[in-house]
Amino acid sequence: MSDLLSTGASALLSFQRAMTTTSHNVANANTPGYSRQRVELNSRGANYAGYGFIGAGVEVTTIRRMVNGFLTGRLDQSAAEMGRLTALSGLSSRVNRMMTEASTSISGPLSGYFDSVQGVSADPTSSASREGMLQSARSLAARFQTQQRQLNELETETNQQISAEVGEINQLTTQIARLNDEIVRLQASGQPPNDLMDQRDQAIQALSAKIGVTTTDQGDGALNVFTTGGLNLVLGKNTQTLTASSDALRPERLQLSLTSPAGPISLGESAVSGTLAGLFAVRREVIDPAAIQLGRTAIGIVESYNAQNREGVDLYGNLGGDIFANIDPAVRANSANTGTSTLSASINDLGSLTGRDILMSFDGANWSARSAATGDAMSLTGTGTPADPFIVEGVAIELGGGAAAAGDNFLIRPTADAARQMSVVMTDPNRIAAALPVRIEADLGNTGNGTLGPIQVSNAADPNLQATVTIEFTAVGQYTVNGGGPFAYTSGQTIAVNGWQFTLSGDPAIGDEFVISAMPANASDNGNARELAALDGANVFSSGTQSLMGSVSQMTSSIGSTARQASMALDAQSALDEQLQLERESVSGVNLDEEAANLLKFQQAYQAAAQIIAIASENFQALLAAARS
Repeated sequence: MSDLLSTGASALLSFQRAMTTTSHNVANANTPGYSRQRVELNSRGANYAGYGFIGAGVEVTTIRRMVNGFLTGRLDQSAAEMGRLTALSGLSSRVNRMMTEASTSISGPLSGYFDSVQGVSADPTSSASREGMLQSARSLAARFQTQQRQLNELETETNQQISAEVGEINQLTTQIARLNDEIVRLQASGQPPNDLMDQRDQAIQALSAKIGVTTTDQGDGALNVFTTGGLNLVLGKNTQTLTASSDALRPERLQLSLTSPAGPISLGESAVSGTLAGLFAVRREVIDPAAIQLGRTAIGIVESYNAQNREGVDLYGNLGGDIFANIDPAVRANSANTGTSTLSASINDLGSLTGRDILMSFDGANWSARSAATGDAMSLTGTGTPADPFIVEGVAIELGGGAAAAGDNFLIRPTADAARQMSVVMTDPNRIAAALPVRIEADLGNTGNGTLGPIQVSNAADPNLQATVTIEFTAVGQYTVNGGGPFAYTSGQTIAVNGWQFTLSGDPAIGDEFVISAMPANASDNGNARELAALDGANVFSSGTQSLMGSVSQMTSSIGSTARQASMALDAQSALDEQLQLERESVSGVNLDEEAANLLKFQQAYQAAAQIIAIASENFQALLAAARS
């Protein structure tokens, strides 16, 4: 009877625990990260009775957590990719809208400026046209400043998000280390603490969404956590703290490092995934290219229109000045430099200007140039003196005073901050140099059929540009310049003197004269205004293959492509993540119908076990009654 009672008691306890576990499943059906648990039953060792082995009942061997380790790893990877793409898609879409919407884009004000220049060309003496051109220039500069300010604000927002993510990452690693410690301590009893392991898995997945991680089993129940670049975040119950600090060359930009007993360990952008990688990608693939291209366009406008305006004369009869403020590249010394040398930079050639950030480094003997973004070597010519500056992709770089030390480096940003600096310095619309600085007139007494082409300025800096010049034909096929010469003449040839040139065709007669003189004040000439107007289609970039508007189109197209690709990738990853979640639910999720059936099954088994005990009790009472009689 004791065997019968023991067997019934073991069954009663086992099915009671099975019902408790099933109830625990039902209670946590909607708990995030919970994994279904199952009681594992095993028959107890049988007793030998001479005629055979008699079973001794049932026992609970463990409460098993229903998980698939491979699937858990895939979910961690998916969380990292979801975090990366969510950050990249969201922020790149914002920049794309800023660059393309009519109320915020560059295209509208730039087209308006082009139109206003055409207006001056059509009516060069009109005060309204001239004021309209300056007002359009101011509106254009303001739009460039606004877009750069918005990019800077996005940079600040990105830094804030990075700082927030770093704080949450450190909280999660601390939580994982604490859970590791508890799990190791409790698992020493021989059984796994399932609920704590669920909490740890959930924390690891949340961590992976932020920085991207991999895990290894330590063997005692603890999981070690590493970044995708292989640096450890959690080893057992110990953690390494992640920090965000200012970059040595770009203080406005945060970089990551891990604290360790040996000192800080720098984390490159490739060492992380998740949301942090998405934020870094926004900086690398959206903010930096947009700022570089935006500034490149601003510099193209400033350099082109200033240079052309200097080749004409204004309504006062003076040579033209700058319309826009001059913009020079930004130069930043590394805060760790030990030398005293300084560098300065200026734009040398628009056609060669890419806008890429340049890292100038000194090795103790020579200077070299590399791309700050990729580390690739960049072509460098010159010696760095004022007479022979270093030339790198359209940028002239001069060495200043002081001596550089080995290891010193400087960051040169040719265009990245240019849009913020764009402004109009011309205040008087009469200073717009719509007229050419010189005019050419045929003497009224000419008898030949010489035909004059338009006069063009080839060097506005020539000190004799506006000096009067008389070209006289003294013999057939010969002419003099202010009495000097003679020079041979062929129909259709270009005559160039004092920084101007024109084409003369036909057959001038002996004695024919052509006089070039300074353009008078208040002239209605629009020769230079036509040249200003022609800049809207001039190919000033990429070795003469890209226009100003083409540069804007390239910028918006590139950012739009990044935003679209990120959005499409996010949609695809969301579908994959949803499928993985469904797979997890099929393995670890709680099915309430199944649990209800299990409850009924275990209840019936529990009742049957209770009946065994009742029968054992009745038998025992029968024996007692027999003994009394």
